[in-house]
Amino acid sequence: MHEPVRLLLVDDHTLFREGIARLLEAEDRLQLIAHFASPHDALASSALAKTDIVLLDYDLGESNGLQLLRAMRSRHPELKILMVTAGLDQAAIRQLLCEGASGIFLKHSAPTDLIQAILMIIRGGSWIDSSILNKLTAPAPPVQRQETRPTLELTPREQDVLNGVFEGLTNKEIAARMSISESYVKALLQQLFEKTGVRTRSQLVRVALERQRA
Repeated sequence: MHEPVRLLLVDDHTLFREGIARLLEAEDRLQLIAHFASPHDALASSALAKTDIVLLDYDLGESNGLQLLRAMRSRHPELKILMVTAGLDQAAIRQLLCEGASGIFLKHSAPTDLIQAILMIIRGGSWIDSSILNKLTAPAPPVQRQETRPTLELTPREQDVLNGVFEGLTNKEIAARMSISESYVKALLQQLFEKTGVRTRSQLVRVALERQRA
């Protein structure tokens, strides 16, 4: 039997923490090892080193989840963090993903979606809610820059695969959508890895967003 995914929750709303705890107690594949209202307590906890995925609220009162995300990843670079929020603007979404968040989950989504998001992330994928994805693909406001990074030039098929990765689809699901073989999807994904210099899907999402902002 596989070990359950170990989770740590940071949210300053007591009712939400208790609700998540009850949800996870009923799921054998997941284990909530600690939960905190205070960012300071979460960062100081020894449980953090044993955690597979952090469920992190973006709005933590006087601070925000981005600050805690940075602090956690500076101490534990391989830590996977799923941001949990009631809603964010486009700039905040891009910044969180570029800073290393493995996904963004909306609090009004179904509980079963949270389970799916956690399992997808532990397998190396990412989770981006469909409404969040719509904000990401919307044109960003023009910004004057003195220096720009090279844009990411993709073929139409590579772009289709990248869109599937943004949506959290598996290789099989992307293949079905594009009416191509799963092995071809893997080959296209490998081309994307080589073009961006990354090795994982979550890294691919971050680099693609950074290039889009340039």
